[in-house]
Amino acid sequence: MKTSVLELGNLVQGFKLSCQTEGKSPKTIEWYLAFIGRFIGFLKSNEMPTSLEMIQRAHIRAFIQYLQTEAKTPYRGKPLSTATVQGYVRSLKAFFAWVVREEYLEVNPMSKIPVPRGTIKVLDTFSREQITGMLEVCQRNGDIGYRNMMIILLFLDTGLRASELTSISLDDINLEDGLIKIRRAKGNKERQVPIGSLVQKSLWKYINRYRPKPITPEVRQLFLGDCGIPLSMSGLQQMVRRYGQYAGIGGVRCSCHTFRHTFAKNYILNGGDIFSLQKILGHSSLASVRTYLNLFAADIKRQHQHFSPVNNFIKDGNMNTLIRRVGH
Repeated sequence: MKTSVLELGNLVQGFKLSCQTEGKSPKTIEWYLAFIGRFIGFLKSNEMPTSLEMIQRAHIRAFIQYLQTEAKTPYRGKPLSTATVQGYVRSLKAFFAWVVREEYLEVNPMSKIPVPRGTIKVLDTFSREQITGMLEVCQRNGDIGYRNMMIILLFLDTGLRASELTSISLDDINLEDGLIKIRRAKGNKERQVPIGSLVQKSLWKYINRYRPKPITPEVRQLFLGDCGIPLSMSGLQQMVRRYGQYAGIGGVRCSCHTFRHTFAKNYILNGGDIFSLQKILGHSSLASVRTYLNLFAADIKRQHQHFSPVNNFIKDGNMNTLIRRVGH
């Protein structure tokens, strides 16, 4: 085998092809290539080897330290967040795992390098009053206001990602069974998302009365603009920010993803289990869902004070008397 084949720049092309054949999403592949490309650039600028068999853990650790202490974001020039550094390390782990599987190396130099620990962030969620404020703004905006109300309700009832919501087609909706098929999910994994009875009724009304006339019969997307073309991601995000401003919402980020966090929080607080939440949100593992449990622990404790089985049992006079007698 020629030495040039073992240059990282050459191997990356094989890694890209492998990711494509394994069905990785274009966005994931784009991130992998960008992160690995920055690693190669770091090695070259610091006169470190870029040939696979010469790369050592020390080179990788030096790169991670550079990311944590010196590297800046491309456009804003700000230090990289912990989550971004974690993304770099996970990308390198995926790349070097592939290198070992393809037998270009026997020992994985990333095997003993952990993903850096991240700081636990407080997730923004909308309060009931803030949601009410946005719905009141919808009432003042006629037909398009009904569309936007429907978007807010669907976000709150399903926790969909913005990209998933904008890609919903009329053919994906099963109102009779209360299900929506999500075809353009993260990782290209289709799933069925349930909706509540109120959303079912509101969605039927939107489709049959308020959905704008599509510009052509071939346009089947659920949510359209006034001129009948599909609502774009940027249009959706602008609408959420604008309605947040109109409703005077402060102290929380007005974004589509905040609705996702709000859904997850309320699903848990209303008694939902983490396994069904994982399926609804479309997470591949329980790790992300456990994060919600940790972040909303204070809210769960308050709920427990209200729904505590023992506290509610002792409202029964006979049981209260029995409990007090124990030990006397």
